[in-house]
Amino acid sequence: MRQILLIINCLLLIIQPSAAQNFPVSGTAQPTDKIAAFTAGMDKQPGFLTFYWDAKKGKIWVEISQFDTEFLYYPTLAQGVGSNDIGLDRGRLGQEHVVSFQRTGNKILMVEPNYNYRAISNDPVEKRAVAESFAQSVHAGFEIMAEEGNRVLVDFTPFLMQDAVGATQAIAQTKQGNFRLDPARCAMYLPRSKAFPQNTEFEVTITLSGEMPGGYLREVVPTATAVTMRQHHSFVQLPPLDGSYKPRAFDPRIGYGGIEYFDYATPVSQPIVKRYISRHRLQKKDPSAVISEAVKPIVYYMDPGAPEPIRQALMDGIAWWNQAYEAAGFRDAFLVKLLPPNADPMDIRYNLVQWVHRSTRGWSYGASIIDPRTGEILKGKVTLGSLRVRQDYLIAQGLVGKFDTDTSHVDEMMQLSLARLRQLAAHEVGHTLGLPHNYLASTQGRAAFGRASVMDYPTMVAKLKGATPSASAIDISDAYTVGIGEYDKWSIRYGYTQFADGANEKQELDKIVQDMHRAGLSFLTDQDARPESSAHPQTHLWDNGQNAADELRRVMQVRQVVLANFSEKKIPAGTPMTTLEEVLVPMFLFHRYQVEAAVKSVAGQVYTNALRGDGQTVTASVSAAEQNKALAALLETLHPVALSLPDAALRLIPPRAFRYEPNPREVFKRRTGMVFDALAPAETAANLTLRLLLNPERCARLVRQKATDPTLPGLTDVLDKLRETIVRSPFLGQEGYSSEIARQTEKLLLDHLIRLATNKEADGRVRELTHETLLKIKLYYDARLAASYAYRSWLIDQYLTQPDRVGGTVTLAQPAPDGAPIDPGQEWLLDTECDWR
Repeated sequence: MRQILLIINCLLLIIQPSAAQNFPVSGTAQPTDKIAAFTAGMDKQPGFLTFYWDAKKGKIWVEISQFDTEFLYYPTLAQGVGSNDIGLDRGRLGQEHVVSFQRTGNKILMVEPNYNYRAISNDPVEKRAVAESFAQSVHAGFEIMAEEGNRVLVDFTPFLMQDAVGATQAIAQTKQGNFRLDPARCAMYLPRSKAFPQNTEFEVTITLSGEMPGGYLREVVPTATAVTMRQHHSFVQLPPLDGSYKPRAFDPRIGYGGIEYFDYATPVSQPIVKRYISRHRLQKKDPSAVISEAVKPIVYYMDPGAPEPIRQALMDGIAWWNQAYEAAGFRDAFLVKLLPPNADPMDIRYNLVQWVHRSTRGWSYGASIIDPRTGEILKGKVTLGSLRVRQDYLIAQGLVGKFDTDTSHVDEMMQLSLARLRQLAAHEVGHTLGLPHNYLASTQGRAAFGRASVMDYPTMVAKLKGATPSASAIDISDAYTVGIGEYDKWSIRYGYTQFADGANEKQELDKIVQDMHRAGLSFLTDQDARPESSAHPQTHLWDNGQNAADELRRVMQVRQVVLANFSEKKIPAGTPMTTLEEVLVPMFLFHRYQVEAAVKSVAGQVYTNALRGDGQTVTASVSAAEQNKALAALLETLHPVALSLPDAALRLIPPRAFRYEPNPREVFKRRTGMVFDALAPAETAANLTLRLLLNPERCARLVRQKATDPTLPGLTDVLDKLRETIVRSPFLGQEGYSSEIARQTEKLLLDHLIRLATNKEADGRVRELTHETLLKIKLYYDARLAASYAYRSWLIDQYLTQPDRVGGTVTLAQPAPDGAPIDPGQEWLLDTECDWR
């Protein structure tokens, strides 16, 4: 039978050769087929990459006519998962790739050259030597299915049906299960698959299947074993490399993101790594004018999905950037508009500010699609989380809320929230303009609280008003700055000033930086701002004021008044009392970020991103007086009275009401089951200060600064003051709430000291001095022969006799409710900003 069928097929091929070529039995085509014939009946979408939709087979056929011509490819997450913890948000951008189509016989390869290694030279042999020294990447291979003139047709469907943004890896990395792409549950999403003159966009519905999904997935996916999202593929025309866009050199003294690469054509006497900033293309209509309109202004479009009055507040904040461009010599060169109804947000021509929803509060993002060859920004993309405004409102509620009626103070609280959104929108758009964070800016500038840049992380300024603290109320009328910062204007000047023909650009840029320094402004960023590892006393997240210790004491006064007046009127009538805890948490921890700022003065070091010969301070230790002032302010946060909740507040928070289960990141952890734990807030706050002060790296810096300058405090000085404040506290010999807090804080100190002394990664001298402190504490306990000291003395005995087995004696302190919703170590292009502050 098989032989008979084979003979019949051969006869059919002989009788109808043309039919066999146009409609192959196997479903494949010969390259000699005409594109018009092959695509007959399909829906054609002409554009940058013209494509055809084959509805019968569910396939996308792409017409390729340009070979060895570079263009940009990048994936995007068009429909997210909705969990900030997993990070798969709507609008998440993937990595850009410069690629080109290359033909070999009947095969088309999509090849990415290696732009990390170049030879900027006119010598083709020199360029070839570099190109052949490093690997390239082939993203896809296609078989030619039809051909006509210089055009070929390929099946793009398999390439599109992939997990292009790495969702499976994100789920695995956050321990939400092992998932895999299920091709049977993937399909093209045609409403968002379009061809434009400068870009072609494809969108696909993909489904990841897996077992044993984690809690984050179960929270946001209807059936957590099947995670369905939409991923987007963008193919974008690149600007010609004709010299009309000139890359601008990077200077570490003023903040810009950008590109860098090895240039092997560089003379040996010069740096081989080249660094350039990322920026939009912006040119004056009249280059000779001091201030001129732009040939093509930068326009940002607001997602109309944001509701009013939020939408207008966001647009107002974005529009602040026009002030900076005016300082750089441009008139009305930065505009913000509402995205038109007929505009597609995926079109490369639209810089987009997108309003995104999640199940929990989370980061907002500002990122850009750039040309990796030059650093030119092609599209700015901002993602703003919708729950941020609710958290800002909650903080305002804790500060000034007093619901005598349902509308009491609502307008005041809403104005604070909208003021924060204006600043947030300006901040994230700043990232898309190429700017990283400047965490030094809150200590610089003409304003009373610094505020020299919207690229800092601001916390609200709450002030006391009234004759005496007991009669004070909270003033939030100046909670957030209005308008662009002074530093921001200098940064835009650096990135966008158009110099006269023949000017020495390097000298002109250096003059801008020098003028900025003379104005009292400078730049330090993420690597300089983290409370544990970094040491600069003025560079921190969510702080205010030029002196962190002074501001900590001021904030503690505000906190005292807020807690003293905390009542059930912080929530509207008819609201479950159990929800009052969510308002209490940010008020009790109102000082947390100023603690993180103040602790950096202890063993702190002032420094700059100095260049040789520019006159800046390279390094200098924080003075002994400033270090001791900061330490004193920090020790005040450990006082039992400062750690106590007012009696009224303790009586206001019942166990959780039915169906009002708390979000665990928004309430205090507790050791008392359902009942509110009266000691948990104190444990959380005391642990925050102790953990930062006894950070192993800070302790090592204390040892070294004392060794090199005996006038500065050393680790023993800090340990002795902790011992005097906590172990010798007069509250320990009493009874009552404050005394129990003092005992809890003392146990926390012992736990931290034991962990530090047994930390094999810690500096040896740090461990030695910590050991000596534990011996001093034990002698103090043993000299008193009181039963109340017996347990704590036993703890130190366990450390002394069994140092490798102290884990069973050390209590893990309750962590603070989340401030920043994810690890603050994220890079600025990925994090860029969120907190309940």
